[in-house]
Amino acid sequence: MLARRNEAQMGLVGETFYSGFPLAHDTYNALSKVEDGRIFYVLCSDQKTIGGRLYSFDPLDDSIEEIGDLSIFCGESESGAISQGKSHVPFFEINGVLYFGTHVGYYEEIDGMERLPQDTSDGVRLYLGGHFLSYDLQAGVVQDLGLVPHGEGILAMACDVERRRLYAITWPVGHFVSLDIDRGDIHDHGPIAGAGESGKVGSDYRVLCRSPFVEPESGRVYFTVAEGDIHYYDPAQNQLCKFTEAHMRLDYFGQYSVEDPGSMAYNWRKIFWHPIENVAYGVHGNSGYLFRFDPKQGDLKIIQRLTSALSQQSGMFDQFSYGYLGFDLGPDLETIYYLTGGPIFEEGRRLEGASTIAKGGAKGLENLHLVTYHLPSRHYIDHGPIFYENGGRPTYVNSIAVGDNGDVFTLARMEHEGRVIQDLVRIRNPFS
Repeated sequence: MLARRNEAQMGLVGETFYSGFPLAHDTYNALSKVEDGRIFYVLCSDQKTIGGRLYSFDPLDDSIEEIGDLSIFCGESESGAISQGKSHVPFFEINGVLYFGTHVGYYEEIDGMERLPQDTSDGVRLYLGGHFLSYDLQAGVVQDLGLVPHGEGILAMACDVERRRLYAITWPVGHFVSLDIDRGDIHDHGPIAGAGESGKVGSDYRVLCRSPFVEPESGRVYFTVAEGDIHYYDPAQNQLCKFTEAHMRLDYFGQYSVEDPGSMAYNWRKIFWHPIENVAYGVHGNSGYLFRFDPKQGDLKIIQRLTSALSQQSGMFDQFSYGYLGFDLGPDLETIYYLTGGPIFEEGRRLEGASTIAKGGAKGLENLHLVTYHLPSRHYIDHGPIFYENGGRPTYVNSIAVGDNGDVFTLARMEHEGRVIQDLVRIRNPFS
Protein backbone atom coordinates (compact mmCIF):
# COMPACT_ATOMS: atom_id res chain seq x y z
CA MET A 1 0.00 0.00 0.00
CA LEU A 2 1.38 3.41 -0.98
CA ALA A 3 1.63 5.94 1.80
CA ARG A 4 -0.98 8.69 2.03
CA ARG A 5 -0.45 12.36 2.66
CA ASN A 6 -1.96 14.29 5.51
CA GLU A 7 -5.11 15.91 4.15
CA ALA A 8 -3.96 19.25 5.55
CA GLN A 9 -1.04 19.28 3.13
CA MET A 10 -1.59 20.92 -0.21
CA GLY A 11 0.46 20.53 -3.36
CA LEU A 12 0.43 19.91 -7.09
CA VAL A 13 -1.79 17.18 -8.50
CA GLY A 14 -0.34 14.23 -10.38
CA GLU A 15 -2.87 12.90 -12.89
CA THR A 16 -2.40 9.15 -13.40
CA PHE A 17 -2.83 7.09 -16.56
CA TYR A 18 -3.02 3.32 -16.99
CA SER A 19 -1.26 2.09 -20.12
CA GLY A 20 -2.47 -1.50 -19.88
CA PHE A 21 0.65 -3.26 -18.54
CA PRO A 22 -0.17 -4.76 -15.11
CA LEU A 23 3.45 -5.84 -14.48
CA ALA A 24 4.98 -2.40 -15.11
CA HIS A 25 8.04 -1.88 -12.93
CA ASP A 26 10.30 1.10 -12.21
CA THR A 27 11.53 3.05 -15.24
CA TYR A 28 14.68 5.16 -15.34
CA ASN A 29 15.22 7.84 -18.01
CA ALA A 30 13.08 6.18 -20.72
CA LEU A 31 10.61 9.05 -21.22
CA SER A 32 10.92 11.83 -23.81
CA LYS A 33 8.91 14.34 -25.78
CA VAL A 34 9.34 14.15 -29.55
CA GLU A 35 9.05 16.98 -32.08
CA ASP A 36 5.40 16.27 -32.93
CA GLY A 37 4.48 16.75 -29.27
CA ARG A 38 3.89 13.12 -28.34
CA ILE A 39 5.41 11.56 -25.22
CA PHE A 40 7.26 8.26 -25.70
CA TYR A 41 8.04 6.00 -22.78
CA VAL A 42 8.94 2.45 -21.77
CA LEU A 43 7.24 0.56 -18.97
CA CYS A 44 9.75 -1.93 -17.63
CA SER A 45 9.43 -5.52 -16.49
CA ASP A 46 11.36 -7.21 -13.70
CA GLN A 47 10.12 -10.64 -14.83
CA LYS A 48 12.61 -13.14 -16.19
CA THR A 49 10.85 -13.90 -19.48
CA ILE A 50 8.46 -10.94 -19.92
CA GLY A 51 9.77 -7.96 -21.86
CA GLY A 52 9.23 -4.27 -21.29
CA ARG A 53 6.73 -2.33 -23.41
CA LEU A 54 7.08 0.77 -25.58
CA TYR A 55 4.22 3.32 -25.56
CA SER A 56 3.32 6.74 -26.88
CA PHE A 57 0.97 9.30 -25.34
CA ASP A 58 -0.73 12.02 -27.40
CA PRO A 59 -1.55 15.04 -25.18
CA LEU A 60 -3.99 16.37 -27.79
CA ASP A 61 -6.53 13.69 -26.91
CA ASP A 62 -4.88 11.83 -24.00
CA SER A 63 -4.68 8.65 -26.09
CA ILE A 64 -2.15 5.93 -25.35
CA GLU A 65 -0.75 3.58 -27.99
CA GLU A 66 1.13 0.40 -27.13
CA ILE A 67 3.79 0.07 -29.80
CA GLY A 68 5.17 -3.28 -28.72
CA ASP A 69 7.39 -5.60 -26.69
CA LEU A 70 11.13 -4.90 -26.45
CA SER A 71 12.08 -8.58 -26.72
CA ILE A 72 10.04 -8.91 -29.90
CA PHE A 73 11.70 -5.80 -31.35
CA CYS A 74 15.07 -7.46 -30.71
CA GLY A 75 14.02 -10.75 -32.34
CA GLU A 76 14.36 -12.63 -29.06
CA SER A 77 10.80 -13.65 -28.24
CA GLU A 78 11.59 -17.28 -29.11
CA SER A 79 15.21 -17.25 -27.94
CA GLY A 80 14.54 -18.79 -24.52
CA ALA A 81 16.76 -16.09 -22.99
CA ILE A 82 16.16 -13.58 -20.22
CA SER A 83 13.97 -10.84 -21.64
CA GLN A 84 14.76 -7.29 -22.70
CA GLY A 85 13.05 -6.04 -19.57
CA LYS A 86 13.71 -2.34 -19.77
CA SER A 87 15.10 0.68 -21.48
CA HIS A 88 17.31 2.83 -19.29
CA VAL A 89 17.90 5.71 -21.72
CA PRO A 90 16.03 8.71 -23.17
CA PHE A 91 14.85 8.76 -26.78
CA PHE A 92 16.95 10.68 -29.32
CA GLU A 93 15.32 11.99 -32.49
CA ILE A 94 16.98 12.45 -35.89
CA ASN A 95 14.85 13.37 -38.92
CA GLY A 96 11.69 11.74 -37.60
CA VAL A 97 13.36 8.60 -36.28
CA LEU A 98 13.76 7.83 -32.57
CA TYR A 99 16.84 6.01 -31.28
CA PHE A 100 17.04 4.21 -27.95
CA GLY A 101 18.41 1.04 -26.36
CA THR A 102 17.44 -1.95 -24.23
CA HIS A 103 18.60 -3.29 -20.89
CA VAL A 104 18.06 -6.28 -18.64
CA GLY A 105 15.23 -5.89 -16.13
CA TYR A 106 15.61 -9.13 -14.18
CA TYR A 107 18.52 -9.42 -11.75
CA GLU A 108 20.08 -12.10 -9.60
CA GLU A 109 21.01 -11.17 -6.05
CA ILE A 110 24.60 -12.20 -5.43
CA ASP A 111 26.42 -11.15 -2.24
CA GLY A 112 23.56 -8.75 -1.45
CA MET A 113 23.84 -6.95 -4.79
CA GLU A 114 21.71 -6.91 -7.94
CA ARG A 115 23.91 -8.59 -10.53
CA LEU A 116 23.62 -9.79 -14.10
CA PRO A 117 21.99 -13.24 -13.81
CA GLN A 118 24.26 -16.28 -13.88
CA ASP A 119 21.87 -19.10 -12.91
CA THR A 120 20.51 -21.23 -15.78
CA SER A 121 19.19 -24.09 -13.65
CA ASP A 122 15.61 -23.40 -14.75
CA GLY A 123 16.54 -23.77 -18.42
CA VAL A 124 16.28 -20.06 -19.27
CA ARG A 125 19.28 -18.84 -21.25
CA LEU A 126 21.38 -16.00 -19.92
CA TYR A 127 20.75 -12.43 -21.05
CA LEU A 128 22.00 -11.94 -24.61
CA GLY A 129 22.81 -8.25 -24.31
CA GLY A 130 21.20 -4.89 -25.00
CA HIS A 131 20.23 -3.72 -28.47
CA PHE A 132 20.29 -0.36 -30.21
CA LEU A 133 16.82 0.25 -31.66
CA SER A 134 15.16 2.82 -33.90
CA TYR A 135 11.50 3.75 -34.36
CA ASP A 136 10.29 5.55 -37.48
CA LEU A 137 7.63 7.98 -36.27
CA GLN A 138 5.83 8.17 -39.61
CA ALA A 139 6.04 4.55 -40.71
CA GLY A 140 5.54 3.17 -37.18
CA VAL A 141 8.31 0.62 -37.70
CA VAL A 142 10.91 -0.52 -35.16
CA GLN A 143 14.32 -1.62 -36.44
CA ASP A 144 16.98 -3.59 -34.57
CA LEU A 145 20.30 -1.82 -35.17
CA GLY A 146 22.53 -4.29 -33.40
CA LEU A 147 23.62 -6.00 -30.20
CA VAL A 148 26.18 -4.56 -27.79
CA PRO A 149 29.07 -6.90 -26.89
CA HIS A 150 29.74 -9.06 -23.83
CA GLY A 151 26.09 -9.79 -23.04
CA GLU A 152 25.71 -6.47 -21.21
CA GLY A 153 22.74 -4.11 -21.12
CA ILE A 154 22.69 -0.49 -22.29
CA LEU A 155 22.79 1.62 -19.12
CA ALA A 156 23.35 5.10 -20.57
CA MET A 157 23.30 6.59 -24.05
CA ALA A 158 24.15 9.74 -25.98
CA CYS A 159 23.53 10.75 -29.59
CA ASP A 160 25.60 12.82 -32.00
CA VAL A 161 22.83 14.08 -34.28
CA GLU A 162 25.13 15.75 -36.82
CA ARG A 163 27.45 12.76 -37.28
CA ARG A 164 24.63 10.22 -36.83
CA ARG A 165 26.36 8.20 -34.13
CA LEU A 166 25.07 6.59 -30.96
CA TYR A 167 27.18 6.04 -27.86
CA ALA A 168 26.45 3.76 -24.92
CA ILE A 169 27.84 2.80 -21.52
CA THR A 170 27.02 -0.83 -20.81
CA TRP A 171 26.12 -2.54 -17.55
CA PRO A 172 27.50 -4.06 -15.39
CA VAL A 173 31.17 -3.74 -16.42
CA GLY A 174 30.84 -0.38 -18.16
CA HIS A 175 32.18 -0.69 -21.69
CA PHE A 176 32.03 2.40 -23.89
CA VAL A 177 30.39 1.40 -27.17
CA SER A 178 29.70 3.35 -30.36
CA LEU A 179 27.38 2.77 -33.31
CA ASP A 180 27.67 4.46 -36.70
CA ILE A 181 24.00 4.58 -37.72
CA ASP A 182 24.62 4.73 -41.47
CA ARG A 183 27.38 2.12 -41.61
CA GLY A 184 25.88 -0.13 -38.96
CA ASP A 185 29.28 -0.60 -37.31
CA ILE A 186 29.37 -1.26 -33.55
CA HIS A 187 32.70 -0.77 -31.78
CA ASP A 188 33.73 -1.57 -28.22
CA HIS A 189 36.20 1.04 -26.94
CA GLY A 190 36.81 -0.78 -23.67
CA PRO A 191 35.74 -0.43 -20.01
CA ILE A 192 35.69 3.04 -18.49
CA ALA A 193 35.74 2.41 -14.72
CA GLY A 194 37.51 -0.59 -13.22
CA ALA A 195 35.16 -3.55 -13.15
CA GLY A 196 32.18 -1.22 -12.99
CA GLU A 197 29.18 -2.48 -11.05
CA SER A 198 30.30 -6.09 -11.55
CA GLY A 199 33.33 -5.45 -9.36
CA LYS A 200 34.09 -6.57 -5.84
CA VAL A 201 32.84 -4.17 -3.19
CA GLY A 202 35.77 -2.51 -1.45
CA SER A 203 38.07 -3.25 -4.35
CA ASP A 204 37.34 -2.71 -8.05
CA TYR A 205 33.62 -1.90 -7.76
CA ARG A 206 32.78 1.45 -9.38
CA VAL A 207 29.33 2.96 -9.87
CA LEU A 208 28.78 3.93 -13.53
CA CYS A 209 27.77 7.25 -15.06
CA ARG A 210 24.12 7.36 -16.17
CA SER A 211 24.26 10.44 -18.38
CA PRO A 212 26.91 11.04 -21.07
CA PHE A 213 26.47 14.02 -23.39
CA VAL A 214 27.79 15.12 -26.79
CA GLU A 215 29.48 18.46 -27.40
CA PRO A 216 28.11 19.10 -30.92
CA GLU A 217 30.97 21.02 -32.52
CA SER A 218 33.72 18.49 -31.80
CA GLY A 219 31.52 15.42 -31.42
CA ARG A 220 33.27 14.61 -28.16
CA VAL A 221 31.26 12.52 -25.71
CA TYR A 222 31.72 13.48 -22.06
CA PHE A 223 31.03 11.33 -19.00
CA THR A 224 32.26 10.97 -15.42
CA VAL A 225 33.70 8.17 -13.31
CA ALA A 226 33.15 7.48 -9.62
CA GLU A 227 36.43 9.14 -8.61
CA GLY A 228 35.10 12.42 -10.01
CA ASP A 229 37.28 12.64 -13.10
CA ILE A 230 35.65 13.77 -16.34
CA HIS A 231 36.49 11.65 -19.37
CA TYR A 232 35.58 11.97 -23.03
CA TYR A 233 35.64 10.02 -26.24
CA ASP A 234 37.27 11.92 -29.11
CA PRO A 235 35.92 10.71 -32.46
CA ALA A 236 38.69 12.52 -34.36
CA GLN A 237 41.31 10.45 -32.54
CA ASN A 238 39.04 7.45 -31.95
CA GLN A 239 40.15 7.20 -28.35
CA LEU A 240 39.05 7.69 -24.76
CA CYS A 241 40.76 10.57 -22.96
CA LYS A 242 40.83 12.10 -19.50
CA PHE A 243 39.71 15.72 -19.21
CA THR A 244 42.36 17.45 -17.10
CA GLU A 245 41.01 21.01 -16.77
CA ALA A 246 38.11 20.25 -14.38
CA HIS A 247 36.71 17.49 -12.17
CA MET A 248 33.77 16.68 -9.87
CA ARG A 249 35.64 16.20 -6.57
CA LEU A 250 34.12 19.27 -4.96
CA ASP A 251 33.55 19.65 -1.23
CA TYR A 252 29.94 20.71 -1.75
CA PHE A 253 29.14 17.38 -3.40
CA GLY A 254 30.15 15.41 -0.28
CA GLN A 255 32.75 12.72 0.35
CA TYR A 256 32.49 9.17 -0.98
CA SER A 257 34.22 5.84 -0.82
CA VAL A 258 34.29 5.13 -4.54
CA GLU A 259 34.72 1.36 -4.22
CA ASP A 260 31.44 0.99 -2.28
CA PRO A 261 27.85 0.92 -3.63
CA GLY A 262 24.89 2.94 -2.42
CA SER A 263 25.54 6.29 -4.12
CA MET A 264 26.60 7.82 -7.43
CA ALA A 265 29.87 8.86 -5.73
CA TYR A 266 31.33 11.88 -7.58
CA ASN A 267 29.53 11.14 -10.86
CA TRP A 268 27.09 13.69 -12.15
CA ARG A 269 23.61 12.21 -12.05
CA LYS A 270 22.06 13.91 -15.10
CA ILE A 271 23.40 16.43 -17.57
CA PHE A 272 22.31 18.08 -20.83
CA TRP A 273 23.89 20.28 -23.47
CA HIS A 274 22.40 23.76 -23.80
CA PRO A 275 22.11 24.48 -27.56
CA ILE A 276 22.17 28.27 -27.21
CA GLU A 277 24.70 28.82 -24.42
CA ASN A 278 26.94 26.01 -25.72
CA VAL A 279 27.65 24.69 -22.26
CA ALA A 280 26.35 21.75 -20.24
CA TYR A 281 24.14 21.96 -17.16
CA GLY A 282 24.12 19.07 -14.75
CA VAL A 283 23.06 17.98 -11.29
CA HIS A 284 25.09 15.98 -8.81
CA GLY A 285 23.04 13.08 -7.50
CA ASN A 286 23.38 12.90 -3.75
CA SER A 287 23.86 16.58 -3.01
CA GLY A 288 21.45 17.96 -5.62
CA TYR A 289 23.77 20.82 -6.62
CA LEU A 290 23.22 22.39 -10.03
CA PHE A 291 26.43 23.11 -11.93
CA ARG A 292 27.57 24.54 -15.26
CA PHE A 293 30.30 22.80 -17.26
CA ASP A 294 32.06 24.50 -20.18
CA PRO A 295 34.40 21.95 -21.79
CA LYS A 296 35.93 24.53 -24.16
CA GLN A 297 36.99 26.78 -21.28
CA GLY A 298 37.79 23.87 -18.96
CA ASP A 299 35.47 25.37 -16.39
CA LEU A 300 32.99 23.75 -13.96
CA LYS A 301 31.09 26.02 -11.57
CA ILE A 302 28.43 25.30 -8.96
CA ILE A 303 25.33 27.47 -9.35
CA GLN A 304 23.19 26.54 -6.36
CA ARG A 305 21.53 23.62 -4.61
CA LEU A 306 18.51 22.60 -6.67
CA THR A 307 16.80 20.36 -4.12
CA SER A 308 13.43 21.21 -2.60
CA ALA A 309 13.21 24.17 -0.23
CA LEU A 310 12.51 21.81 2.68
CA SER A 311 15.57 19.72 1.83
CA GLN A 312 17.71 22.84 1.77
CA GLN A 313 16.31 23.96 5.12
CA SER A 314 16.96 20.57 6.67
CA GLY A 315 20.54 20.52 5.39
CA MET A 316 20.23 16.81 4.62
CA PHE A 317 20.57 14.73 1.47
CA ASP A 318 17.36 13.36 0.01
CA GLN A 319 16.27 9.79 0.68
CA PHE A 320 16.96 8.44 -2.80
CA SER A 321 20.66 7.71 -2.49
CA TYR A 322 21.53 7.97 -6.19
CA GLY A 323 19.76 11.31 -6.69
CA TYR A 324 17.20 11.93 -9.42
CA LEU A 325 17.19 11.58 -13.21
CA GLY A 326 14.10 13.78 -13.71
CA PHE A 327 16.18 16.78 -14.82
CA ASP A 328 15.86 18.52 -18.19
CA LEU A 329 15.65 21.78 -20.09
CA GLY A 330 12.15 23.01 -20.89
CA PRO A 331 10.84 23.94 -24.35
CA ASP A 332 11.57 27.65 -23.78
CA LEU A 333 15.29 26.73 -23.61
CA GLU A 334 15.52 28.91 -20.50
CA THR A 335 13.95 26.90 -17.68
CA ILE A 336 15.33 23.78 -16.02
CA TYR A 337 12.73 21.36 -14.64
CA TYR A 338 13.71 19.02 -11.83
CA LEU A 339 11.66 16.35 -10.05
CA THR A 340 13.34 15.82 -6.72
CA GLY A 341 12.65 14.74 -3.16
CA GLY A 342 11.40 16.58 -0.13
CA PRO A 343 11.29 15.52 3.51
CA ILE A 344 8.05 14.47 5.18
CA PHE A 345 7.29 15.98 8.58
CA GLU A 346 5.05 14.38 11.16
CA GLU A 347 4.24 16.33 14.31
CA GLY A 348 6.96 18.78 13.36
CA ARG A 349 9.70 16.17 13.04
CA ARG A 350 11.40 15.10 9.85
CA LEU A 351 10.97 11.41 9.04
CA GLU A 352 14.36 9.74 9.13
CA GLY A 353 15.44 7.04 6.70
CA ALA A 354 18.11 4.37 6.93
CA SER A 355 21.61 5.74 7.47
CA THR A 356 23.09 3.59 4.70
CA ILE A 357 21.90 1.03 2.16
CA ALA A 358 23.86 -1.60 0.28
CA LYS A 359 22.70 -0.48 -3.16
CA GLY A 360 21.18 2.59 -4.75
CA GLY A 361 17.60 3.13 -3.77
CA ALA A 362 15.32 4.89 -1.32
CA LYS A 363 16.52 5.10 2.28
CA GLY A 364 13.03 6.11 3.32
CA LEU A 365 9.77 7.69 2.24
CA GLU A 366 9.73 11.27 0.99
CA ASN A 367 7.54 13.60 -1.04
CA LEU A 368 8.07 14.39 -4.72
CA HIS A 369 8.65 18.08 -5.49
CA LEU A 370 8.78 19.97 -8.77
CA VAL A 371 11.54 22.55 -8.86
CA THR A 372 12.20 25.00 -11.72
CA TYR A 373 15.22 27.22 -12.30
CA HIS A 374 15.12 30.06 -14.84
CA LEU A 375 18.63 30.43 -16.21
CA PRO A 376 18.59 34.08 -17.44
CA SER A 377 17.15 35.45 -14.20
CA ARG A 378 18.64 32.77 -11.90
CA HIS A 379 15.17 32.42 -10.36
CA TYR A 380 14.52 29.25 -8.34
CA ILE A 381 11.00 28.04 -7.54
CA ASP A 382 9.97 25.04 -5.48
CA HIS A 383 6.43 24.47 -6.74
CA GLY A 384 5.74 22.18 -3.82
CA PRO A 385 4.97 18.50 -3.32
CA ILE A 386 2.98 16.43 -5.80
CA PHE A 387 0.13 14.15 -4.75
CA TYR A 388 -2.28 11.94 -6.63
CA GLU A 389 -5.95 12.84 -6.53
CA ASN A 390 -6.51 10.02 -4.02
CA GLY A 391 -3.79 11.42 -1.75
CA GLY A 392 -1.07 8.94 -2.68
CA ARG A 393 2.54 9.99 -3.10
CA PRO A 394 4.39 9.38 -6.40
CA THR A 395 7.57 7.44 -5.61
CA TYR A 396 10.63 6.08 -7.45
CA VAL A 397 10.50 8.93 -9.94
CA ASN A 398 13.50 9.05 -12.29
CA SER A 399 12.27 10.47 -15.58
CA ILE A 400 10.84 13.71 -16.96
CA ALA A 401 9.45 15.18 -20.16
CA VAL A 402 8.06 18.69 -20.55
CA GLY A 403 5.25 19.07 -23.07
CA ASP A 404 4.95 21.86 -25.60
CA ASN A 405 2.31 23.52 -23.39
CA GLY A 406 4.43 23.28 -20.23
CA ASP A 407 2.77 20.21 -18.74
CA VAL A 408 5.26 17.95 -16.97
CA PHE A 409 5.23 14.19 -17.48
CA THR A 410 6.94 11.48 -15.49
CA LEU A 411 6.68 7.79 -14.59
CA ALA A 412 5.98 6.88 -10.97
CA ARG A 413 4.70 4.14 -8.73
CA MET A 414 0.95 4.10 -8.20
CA GLU A 415 -1.80 1.71 -7.16
CA HIS A 416 -3.87 -0.05 -9.81
CA GLU A 417 -6.41 -2.74 -9.00
CA GLY A 418 -4.78 -3.66 -5.74
CA ARG A 419 -1.16 -3.77 -6.82
CA VAL A 420 1.64 -1.23 -7.14
CA ILE A 421 2.83 -0.58 -10.68
CA GLN A 422 4.69 2.25 -12.40
CA ASP A 423 2.94 4.26 -15.11
CA LEU A 424 2.51 7.68 -16.69
CA VAL A 425 1.79 10.79 -14.60
CA ARG A 426 0.98 14.31 -15.79
CA ILE A 427 1.45 17.48 -13.74
CA ARG A 428 -0.25 20.46 -15.32
CA ASN A 429 1.87 23.46 -16.27
CA PRO A 430 2.93 24.91 -12.89
CA PHE A 431 3.10 28.44 -14.38
CA SER A 432 -0.40 28.55 -15.87
